[in-house]
Amino acid sequence: MGMAEELKPILKGGVRILRPREYEALRSAAAKPVKRGERHLQNATLLDTLLLTGMRYVEAQRLQRHPEWFDGNFIHLPSEAQLKAKRRQRERWIRLSSMGKAVLPYFFKTRPLPSWKAWTLNLRRWAELAGLDPAGLSPKTTRKTWESWLVTCYPQYLAQICLSQGHTELTSLQHYLNMPFTEVDRLEMKKWVEGWI
Repeated sequence: MGMAEELKPILKGGVRILRPREYEALRSAAAKPVKRGERHLQNATLLDTLLLTGMRYVEAQRLQRHPEWFDGNFIHLPSEAQLKAKRRQRERWIRLSSMGKAVLPYFFKTRPLPSWKAWTLNLRRWAELAGLDPAGLSPKTTRKTWESWLVTCYPQYLAQICLSQGHTELTSLQHYLNMPFTEVDRLEMKKWVEGWI
């Protein structure tokens, strides 16, 4: 399989699922200085947090306002009743990889996540800087990418993945199994998912 063929964008339901090297290229572009100061490093921290928690964008925005939800190992996402939120949300414990545990303390020190629209524009701008096709990039990309990586690396832990992500097993089976990842992709995922189990 040639390089161009191997790097075709993976789209699932119109949302981009990234291969590890695509994510790393996007992350590098996000970390490039845009203005003076350390804002560029914050972009990479925000992107890493969205990937490594697998949280919905609005959940990550809430988490940023509630660092007490992170106990050093897991994120405890309170239920709707506890939050009095409009959106239906079940209480859940989000399992983290070693990298996820390491990035969260920095996440709480960064500027707040921008609006959905601004983040979408950022992702597309970073993709262009990285030489990636921006097709399907959205705030949903990191969540869907993370779950597909976990299912690829830990298929025997599908129930735990579903509980952590707040999905049913049927959703995971329909959306995240049988992704067109290569063996190289699987090997490159390992450093990101290590320590999740």
